[in-house]
Amino acid sequence: MDLNFSAADEAFRLEARSWLAEALSGEFAGVRGRGGPGDEHALFEERLAWEQALGAAGWTCVGWPVEHGGRGLSLYQQVIWFEEYARAEGPGRLGHIGEGLAGPTILHFGDADQQARFLPGIVAGTELWCQGYSEPNAGSDLANVSTRAELDGDEWVITGQKVWTSLAHWADWCFVIARTDTTAPKHKGLSYLLVPMRQDGIDIRPIRQVTGTSEFNEVFFDGARTSAANVVGGPGAGWKVAMGTLAFERGASTLGQQLAFENELRRITELATKSGRADDPVLRQRLVDSWMGLKIMRWNTLRVLTGMTGAEMPQAAMIGKLFWSNWHRELGNLAMDVLGPYADLAEQEAGAEGLVRRSRTQSSDGRQSHSARPYELTALQRLFLFTRSDTIYAGSNEIQRNIIGERALGLPPEPKV
Repeated sequence: MDLNFSAADEAFRLEARSWLAEALSGEFAGVRGRGGPGDEHALFEERLAWEQALGAAGWTCVGWPVEHGGRGLSLYQQVIWFEEYARAEGPGRLGHIGEGLAGPTILHFGDADQQARFLPGIVAGTELWCQGYSEPNAGSDLANVSTRAELDGDEWVITGQKVWTSLAHWADWCFVIARTDTTAPKHKGLSYLLVPMRQDGIDIRPIRQVTGTSEFNEVFFDGARTSAANVVGGPGAGWKVAMGTLAFERGASTLGQQLAFENELRRITELATKSGRADDPVLRQRLVDSWMGLKIMRWNTLRVLTGMTGAEMPQAAMIGKLFWSNWHRELGNLAMDVLGPYADLAEQEAGAEGLVRRSRTQSSDGRQSHSARPYELTALQRLFLFTRSDTIYAGSNEIQRNIIGERALGLPPEPKV
């Protein structure tokens, strides 16, 4: 594995860095550093405008083929873009589910008509996506989904419930795993449907988190419809396609995530130094351990990316989520210990009505807004609260260890009770 970048790569880095510096110091200066974990509710309209500005300038979907609206960048240049974006403190991407999950899946498994219909909106930042996988009784066991879809003429009719659906209240489309054949084995009777979100038969309910905001939602499908043509990979291929989507989730953007982690660690280290907390040898060692963990994360991710072929996930990729989620959760603990007694103080008084007053409105374009009267957690407080979920979502620690044992090491599967 060669960790060195070529002269052409470094020239591209300068191009990306220059564009980001200019763009984030002008009209979009206010969104810089906003919209990250625990702050997803912030500045929606401004970040949507940013998303579309990225698309207009050719900075979305940079690794996609040119014929599908991308730049066709090499893996190393994709890594550079995501690194520079994080280094410049670019805002949390509203289009990341479309760009990182739905789009690559449609590119790899979709037909020409699906690619022509859905990819341009993702590239332009005009259509946002959400992911309809988890259910109340099928979180980590995706094959156990009970949401159903039945053909009615030239449309699928969908009935069921999804939960923990990130950004559903803003999304235009959702890729939904639904059972289309109730007689087939549970891994065989699934289909991967592309479903419009703004229609009768879909009810979106926010799930209030410990941060007081509602990134996640419950989504209820009660006779929702989508075209019979909106099945990626064909009816019954949903399990294979869904696994491909999960492989794309471990793509080059994970390097950008790690640079965001580095930004967080830098703030914590600067605060520890300024406050004198870094003089504590135990706390100083924890800061060093966090820095070393970041380096291990980066090297393993580069090893994984250079070994990926299509939608297949190398064995080394299977340790990634378990490693970074535990590392990040500990970083949240470290942030609170560095803050000391100030960890318990919000930036302003919450008021007699409690921490947050919520309302649900709908904008003229149909997107729902889960507004909040903020009690103004600091960035490190948001980090701490959000990282409590890191070892649960996208596969809990227990499930991740099962995946490593069974798929990577070939150990016997967990006994079924």
